[in-house]
Amino acid sequence: MILNPDCLPDFPRARLMTQPTPLERLERLSKELEIDLWIKRDDLTGLSFGGNKTRQLEFYLGAAIAEQADTILITGAVQSNFARTAAVAASKLGMQAILQREERVPGMDPLYYSSGNIFLSDILGAEVMGYPEGEDEAGADAALEARAEELRAAGRTPYIIPLGLGHQPLGALGYVLGAAELAAQIGGFDAAVVPSGSGATHGGFLTGVRRAGITAPVYGICVRRDARQQQTRLDRVTADLADLMECQRPFGNADILTWDGALAPGYGRTGAAVRKALQYMARAEGVLLDPVYSAKTFAGLLGLLAEGVISKGQKVLLLHTGGLPALFAYQNELGFGGSEGAS
Repeated sequence: MILNPDCLPDFPRARLMTQPTPLERLERLSKELEIDLWIKRDDLTGLSFGGNKTRQLEFYLGAAIAEQADTILITGAVQSNFARTAAVAASKLGMQAILQREERVPGMDPLYYSSGNIFLSDILGAEVMGYPEGEDEAGADAALEARAEELRAAGRTPYIIPLGLGHQPLGALGYVLGAAELAAQIGGFDAAVVPSGSGATHGGFLTGVRRAGITAPVYGICVRRDARQQQTRLDRVTADLADLMECQRPFGNADILTWDGALAPGYGRTGAAVRKALQYMARAEGVLLDPVYSAKTFAGLLGLLAEGVISKGQKVLLLHTGGLPALFAYQNELGFGGSEGAS
């Protein structure tokens, strides 16, 4: 059964996107990799550098508007694209944004703390909080709630975009619709490769393509946790999403596929496979990837192809989730220099 976007009447939605994002065939990489490679350009969703979070925020901010909120609170890594996009959306809607920056990536240089999404958020005038832990989702959400209580006491109306499990995965609804949009563009494919972090994009996309009648495997490339942990998380997220939508989950546990071969050395850090993938895409197709999500996703595609999980000749969909401002914060981490020459 094909999902009609109008089948979600009970969920308020802030219309932050004005048109579908492009679907492009990557001609040179298709030839070199011997697959039929397509890329869904969700780096072009809009809201100042775009990215997948725009789709998720349509539902979170729809709920915030319904509650007449004047302030948005969100938590994420220091270079969080979600936080930056939330600050942009808040400005667009006349709200104040409060961004909590978690210390998830130890050992980064001063550029990481001043460039990229940090710089953009400062331009936008977002209020900033710090949180010293990077693997404490419940604590990070609790800190937002404490700040929200202060705002309520001052007569403000805050809305929290939560991080941890146990909350309604409203953001995943954006990728249920995003997958329906893709299905109308591509018709079908043999395999899809998407990033898998919080689980909202991966879980919503998998739910959406199954509801659109596409049965091809969807591989979630781990950007934060190992494959086993991520599979457990996706099981929870997609079950909660089905409850939210008041429908049966259109797939079983065997459809939740995760791959962590490009995860090392961990969240927010770039190993050799990620640097190679980022450079390969840029020099072969002129498409820039970010080091935290989309470059790891392409590295995952290359890894799955090398392992024979994805076969030569298959039609493969790569989801580009944006995050490009982080490139500038990772300039020293990536280490690309003008003297290298073209490969």
